[in-house]
Amino acid sequence: MTENLKAEYGSDVLVDLLKALDVEYVALNPGASFRELHDSIVNYGGNKKPEIILCPHEEIAIDIAHGYNKAAARPMLALVHNVIGLLHATMAIYNAWVDRAPLVVLGATGPLAIEEKRPWIDWIHTSADQGTAVRNFVKWDDLAISLPSAIDSLLRGFQLAQTEPKGPVYICLDVGLQKEKLRQPVALPDIKRYAPSSPVQGDPAALKAAASLLVEAKHPVVVADYLSRNPAAVGALVELAELLSLPVLDRGNMFSFPNTHPLDLTGAENELLGQADVVLALDVFDLCQ
Repeated sequence: MTENLKAEYGSDVLVDLLKALDVEYVALNPGASFRELHDSIVNYGGNKKPEIILCPHEEIAIDIAHGYNKAAARPMLALVHNVIGLLHATMAIYNAWVDRAPLVVLGATGPLAIEEKRPWIDWIHTSADQGTAVRNFVKWDDLAISLPSAIDSLLRGFQLAQTEPKGPVYICLDVGLQKEKLRQPVALPDIKRYAPSSPVQGDPAALKAAASLLVEAKHPVVVADYLSRNPAAVGALVELAELLSLPVLDRGNMFSFPNTHPLDLTGAENELLGQADVVLALDVFDLCQ
């Protein structure tokens, strides 16, 4: 356990947690519901790990986090303000869902306690369950109304986003826990205990059976889709295709096979699949498409 001896507020502890998670950047369009966290990132954390990337719109913030994941192969944080910021972000979150991108979207709500609500603005911008707006296209969502629950939610969120099948998660923070004055140092859990689960491995018997089918087939075909989520898989497919002279059809949702390779026959689906006696589908989103 590591104590944060300098932290004064709940938002300071969250910054310490983000540093422990090695979050490099946070994309955001400023909003009052996370003003304390915004302040702590700059004035407590020194605006370094995480560093703020200022965006004019929440959809852009999500897209930047999505692009960062594509380039760095690790999740980035995006902050969205209350109900309206989340609604702005929905299209970009959906795109990340379809692309299986492990984004962590951190939202916030105005105070849930009635006595803490400001007249008018906190009533029209605050929802008891903001996650309903994106629940159908995120991997997991949670509402944290206390500092311990916020710590647990962030740890679980980063863990689940990066566990196969990867995808975006949404966590909503009550504004009250961010401005909570600490009465004593807060201990952070051991981050290593929240590592993503190991990738699922193929059944050895099924792999052996598939290999036999490919070797014995007269007209085998490979259909690949999201293969480059693991970059090493592309090279393995090239090796397999060359070994057995397998024609490969790349669905194109994510790079799966070099289009300059002579065994890339993308575009000849009708001819190849019509006569195929064995089809090897590798991480295909929908075979019926």
